[in-house]
Amino acid sequence: MTVSRLICFTVTGALATSAACAQEFQRGDRNTALEPQNPSQFRAALKSSGITLEQEVIAEGLEHPWGIEVLPEGGYLVTERPGRLRHVATDGTLSDPISGVPEVVAQDQGGLLDVALAPDFAESRRVYLSYAKPVGDGLSATAAAYGTLNQDMTALEDVTDIFVQSPGSTVDKHFGSRVVFDGDGHVYITTGEHSSPEYRVYAQDLDKTYGKVIRLTLDGEVPDGNPFVDQEGAMPEIWSYGHRNMQGAMMRDGELWTIEHGPQGGDELNKIEPGTNYGWPVISYGQNYSGTDIGEGIAAKDGMAQLVYFWDPVIAPGGMLTYEGDVFSDWQDDVFIGSLYPGGIVRLDLEDGTVVAEERLAMDLGRVRDLEVDSDGTLLAITDTDNGVLVRLSPQS
Repeated sequence: MTVSRLICFTVTGALATSAACAQEFQRGDRNTALEPQNPSQFRAALKSSGITLEQEVIAEGLEHPWGIEVLPEGGYLVTERPGRLRHVATDGTLSDPISGVPEVVAQDQGGLLDVALAPDFAESRRVYLSYAKPVGDGLSATAAAYGTLNQDMTALEDVTDIFVQSPGSTVDKHFGSRVVFDGDGHVYITTGEHSSPEYRVYAQDLDKTYGKVIRLTLDGEVPDGNPFVDQEGAMPEIWSYGHRNMQGAMMRDGELWTIEHGPQGGDELNKIEPGTNYGWPVISYGQNYSGTDIGEGIAAKDGMAQLVYFWDPVIAPGGMLTYEGDVFSDWQDDVFIGSLYPGGIVRLDLEDGTVVAEERLAMDLGRVRDLEVDSDGTLLAITDTDNGVLVRLSPQS
């Protein structure tokens, strides 16, 4: 097995001040013996960057926070899965719930999910949300909407759905969902496939929006350049398909990257190409939780794209980003991923589209659901627990 020693760090904040040193990290045994198609797809070298981190608790008392955005005027917007959108001031003060948020299905993995500011937020005040939407008859679906945040940040106004997954599902799992922009007038929404054997096969169906990347204009129209616009029987908003449960997405050098939960093993990092089939549930580097094979128990098939990188055992990925800032100069352009299990943050050294090294950071944080870079270049993390926290990570001075 490959072993890497994690860095020590200091935890500070309003709640407590204590010194802690992360324990030695060791990769566990694999769940499957499926060989990667390329050695670069799996188990890059574990390397310590030697950077000592300081953690500062900015805010606590968040109930299963799911998404975070940095406001240009300072402070943050944070979603809570039960259905609340909060403004967090720079001093950590939590606002009352912002009104106007759509009704959500706050059951199992469902609820209020991602939050994203429109590229022109400073002028438009437009905010995008993704969420589990009730669609009647006890069914739910991934949805995305936008609204206008008023100046005192107490209300979302003129909230409008731009996407509702179809068909509705009886299973409150695997909703996805992240919302990102490409800077060219498009919004991308990631969806899940609702987990169950009955529904997961819909990830391969182009007449359904399960397990898909969706591309729309900022107002929710279907762009002419989408790959399935002229294909009979296909949903024109689909950008790519064959995904499981994408809970991380980012634009990097003008290209869309996603990260999705595998089953038992097989979390995937993918660079998304339009019209491409990424294989779920036909191919996978993981297995069912019962220990049985996914599909035919194969990891490659003609006509299905290979992933960039996978994890077995899993990291259970949350949000991800490419670091751009001045605080961590050695980490410029590295990829950071929230980990729900075993927890903390995964840093990837990504060169020319290939993962060349990994590092595990701040694993004592537990379930890191989302990450952001603050305006000063420090890293922000939120933890998905009953009493979740917003934490700032900075280099120890």
